[in-house]
Amino acid sequence: MPQHLTLAQLNAATPKQAAELLAGVYEHSPWIARQAQQQAPFASLAHLKYGLARVVSAAGRDAQLALLRAHPELAGKAMVDNNLTAESSQEQNSAGLTRCTPAEFDQIQQLNRDYNARFGFPFILAVRGPRGTGLTKKEIIASFARRLREHPANELQEALRNVHRIAELRLNDKFSLQPTRGHQVWDWQQALAVHSEPEWAARGELTVTYLSDAHRACAAQIRSDMLQAGCDSARIDAVGNVVGLYHGAHAGGGASADTPALLTGSHYDTVRNAGRYDGRLGIYVPLSSVQTLRQQGRRLPFGLEIVAFAEEEGQRWAVPFFGSSALTGRFDPAWLDQCDAAGLALRSAMQRAGLNQADIPGLRRQPERYLGFVEVHIEQGPVLSALQLPLGVVTSINASARFQGEIMGTASHAGTTPMGQRQDAAVAVAELMLYAERRATSDGDSVATVGQLQVPGGSVNVVPGRCQFSLDLRAPGNTQRDALVRDVLTELERICHARQLQYTLQETLRASAAPSAPDWQKRWEAAIHALGLPLHRMPSGAGHDAMQMHHLLAQAMLFVRGENAGISHNPLESSTSCDMQLAVQAFDHLLEQLAQEHA
Repeated sequence: MPQHLTLAQLNAATPKQAAELLAGVYEHSPWIARQAQQQAPFASLAHLKYGLARVVSAAGRDAQLALLRAHPELAGKAMVDNNLTAESSQEQNSAGLTRCTPAEFDQIQQLNRDYNARFGFPFILAVRGPRGTGLTKKEIIASFARRLREHPANELQEALRNVHRIAELRLNDKFSLQPTRGHQVWDWQQALAVHSEPEWAARGELTVTYLSDAHRACAAQIRSDMLQAGCDSARIDAVGNVVGLYHGAHAGGGASADTPALLTGSHYDTVRNAGRYDGRLGIYVPLSSVQTLRQQGRRLPFGLEIVAFAEEEGQRWAVPFFGSSALTGRFDPAWLDQCDAAGLALRSAMQRAGLNQADIPGLRRQPERYLGFVEVHIEQGPVLSALQLPLGVVTSINASARFQGEIMGTASHAGTTPMGQRQDAAVAVAELMLYAERRATSDGDSVATVGQLQVPGGSVNVVPGRCQFSLDLRAPGNTQRDALVRDVLTELERICHARQLQYTLQETLRASAAPSAPDWQKRWEAAIHALGLPLHRMPSGAGHDAMQMHHLLAQAMLFVRGENAGISHNPLESSTSCDMQLAVQAFDHLLEQLAQEHA
């Protein structure tokens, strides 16, 4: 076999030859390559990876279990006896598993025994990690312990996902592929994640809420990254957005600030105890394109404006989308009087941060100066992961409504108050939660969530007299959302009447569905096709800055697959540098399409 394989060689191979060329990619399982070769020719390495994974998905449970059982235990008997394949030996050695202390080795052996007893197959982890440079022993042991608690059905799928990640990295080696720009995007986000609010940072957790010191440090770093990558200018505006500009070319070939621009970007604030990629991926993917254009000394027929939106999550003050609302002219001055949990008004926080509220109206963009808005975002869900696809095209962002509520009853002694004579506020909220779950499920694609729930001054031996809660209702369209809201609020009133309780409810957000502009969606689809990947169209259940920009500009989004079954708003949120590389290439392709259209 040649030192580095090419797609041309693989596409010309028979199934038997393909199994030989791809030997070692899937541990002791040449049948995967043989069956996948029936899909040849492969348009790209990403297409090949997808084809191999699809063979495993279609193979059935018995074949999948056999594949898992073909893998050696981490730091197990095969390693001790030097019976690992060359690929596994290199991976375990690079992770330091061949250099465990006696205590670490004993701990891993016990975890191996517990895992096999629970699931019936060895623990499988892509020890080279999402960037390909390796996990630490501490990270490996933590993953081991966490996954031991998973449900068996979920863990089977997680083990298979790690098998595919191992195969992906081995294929990269065989084809001599380095996702260099994906690594850069990964590194930018890792560096940004060092900024976290003190109480969270002390626990190794990431939290960056609007206008905190960590938030302001992020803004400064993003601005520096933009300038170093090649933006012609970068500034922090009156709401804390970081705006980087890469000018287009005028007729003579030089840079011009007067050309129309493509607007892109996402947010850099986070939820509490967050992942590192929600929002931030959409800042650094287009920045990679700017960096490449600058290195090539190239200008496009249009400018590129990257906005790192200062606030999207609604974590510190009740209203989200401060950053993008300012750009669309929808920033409500009444928001300035809202107070955070510490009683600090938004107006005061902005003054402390040196932001001039009088300049906010001037942030509204003039739509005639822009071609449109596009946003790259981690999916924040399991769909792409389950489909073995790295990228998906968003068709629409769901409509949503948010509320903050409180039910008031009577606090009383838990031991002496008969069940039939209680005015239990917490039970009423629990009843509402169960109804909301049933009602949303009946639609098939609506969702309802009570994400905040607390009993102020609660005690173990007191019937709750107050219960505060949040309510988040979402549906693909406005009409469906409104029907869901109507039914849930009607049920809230019925519950409180039946239980002789009072309630208050404040609507904090109502966002309309934001369908993607057909021409922009088609450009993302063409980019997916150019990468040799199957096309998957999908709605977004999560809200994004794009749904605010939708009020001003034509918009469309690209989703990037997440690891760990796509979990988000969680420290386990992750994506690989390989998938980030594909997102960068898709963004490049979109820019090239626009350049041809405006040549």
